[in-house]
Amino acid sequence: MTSRRCIPWPDKRLRTPAIDVEEITDEIRAIWRDMIDTMEEMPGVGLAAPQIGVMLRLAVVDASEERGKVVRMANPEVLHASIQLRPHEEASPNLPGVSAKIERPRAVTVRFLNEAGEVEDKDFVGLWATSVQHQIDHLAGKMYFDHLSKVKRDMLLRRAKKAG
Repeated sequence: MTSRRCIPWPDKRLRTPAIDVEEITDEIRAIWRDMIDTMEEMPGVGLAAPQIGVMLRLAVVDASEERGKVVRMANPEVLHASIQLRPHEEASPNLPGVSAKIERPRAVTVRFLNEAGEVEDKDFVGLWATSVQHQIDHLAGKMYFDHLSKVKRDMLLRRAKKAG
């Protein structure tokens, strides 16, 4: 088990779009294992590779109650998003001590390369959908607080600075 350190905000890697994964190799599978260990230790419901300083379009999500239902994704992209929104209190281990209520589509269909290296389309609903979208944002160099107004974002970042 190898849990990795989450890089602290405002590390520039958190604002840098990650690069596509060409194929699923043993090295990619090892990164996913470390990401799962890191996510479980937090504990959290998802993690994107840039959060641990790996600049590849890799994410893991497990929003199951009982855990152990991790979805490993390379190059995930949203194909379809529901019109209905779902509010959820989001946070990030890269900016500990603060969170914000973010509204995102309640359901999404996502295309990604799975663990076997095959293209897969999968529907996610509820917390699963929220977490997948949160991770895809990280892969694009975005943070959850980018969905807030400038005033709310500035307040959150000031609170984080005080907490840190």
